[in-house]
Amino acid sequence: MPGIFRTSNPFSIIVLFFYGIILRYASFAHPAVPIAQSTDGFLYHALLRSLANMSNGSGIIYPVLGYILVFTQALMLNVFFHRHKLVARPNYLPALCYILVTALFPEWWQLSSTLIINSFLIWGWNNMTALHKNPKAKQILFNTGIIIGISSFFYFPAIGFIILLFASIVIMRPVSLPEWLIGILGVTIPYYFLFAWTYLRGNWATSKFIPAVGFSYPQFQQTIWAWGGLLLLMIPFLISGFYIQNHILRMLIQVRKGWSLLLVYLLSALLIPFINGSASFEYWVLSAVPFAAFHANVFYYPQKRLVPGVLHIVMVVFILMLNYFVLKSA
Repeated sequence: MPGIFRTSNPFSIIVLFFYGIILRYASFAHPAVPIAQSTDGFLYHALLRSLANMSNGSGIIYPVLGYILVFTQALMLNVFFHRHKLVARPNYLPALCYILVTALFPEWWQLSSTLIINSFLIWGWNNMTALHKNPKAKQILFNTGIIIGISSFFYFPAIGFIILLFASIVIMRPVSLPEWLIGILGVTIPYYFLFAWTYLRGNWATSKFIPAVGFSYPQFQQTIWAWGGLLLLMIPFLISGFYIQNHILRMLIQVRKGWSLLLVYLLSALLIPFINGSASFEYWVLSAVPFAAFHANVFYYPQKRLVPGVLHIVMVVFILMLNYFVLKSA
């Protein structure tokens, strides 16, 4: 199956669409209605209220919207991955890996605030990767700051991705204080307009939009399925590191910096859920984008197809068994 996606044949998109549906069929058979948490932003709360009114008691709208988001994000990741030439030849392996990675945990099948902002973050990551020797760097930084600010309206701890923005300046650009300040300005602009709007309406209640910030350990249900999913995240990631090290001397400098930025993206996505942590694993879907990018190397670089073939079969069997278990326990 991975061989189908090793080329840039557009037919792979159609195969990928139906393949992704099969890998999360349980989410359509027993739709889960998402519940907004206190750490979620006001736009996500408003979105769920609107969807509740539209759905008329039917929960199918939530997995449908969730999968549309996942599929479009997979294609976005694929386009930007090859735009920055992170591997030599175009293919659909990053999109395949994103579909696989987001199917490893039932919490990642759901429509969540973090799944929504993955679309913004993929766009922002594309901007940050394009900073290398870019004459329009200040404009890119400003726009990326706005993206991070808007993302925090759906999931407030996403404001922490300003660390990734600063890291992109350090990795991609010479040190320049004005560029740092422009990035910060971009993040604050959405809040400026938000507070101006609430002030003009005579409803000055900042606590409604900015929750109290704290750090805690997010709890999640530690089952054999959860540990199995974590194992299938980490093993391909570690193998990917081996392939990157073997080919790093052949990469252009901007490509090396691109992989370094992806690593910082992954670390940021793993740490941000500790801000206002909750008892749900859904917020770690933020890490699915960089994990998928690294996993794509495992399917791309090996000359012999045994390793990617076995890995793909193990992941698919695990995901299908997980679907069966979810349906059985529903």
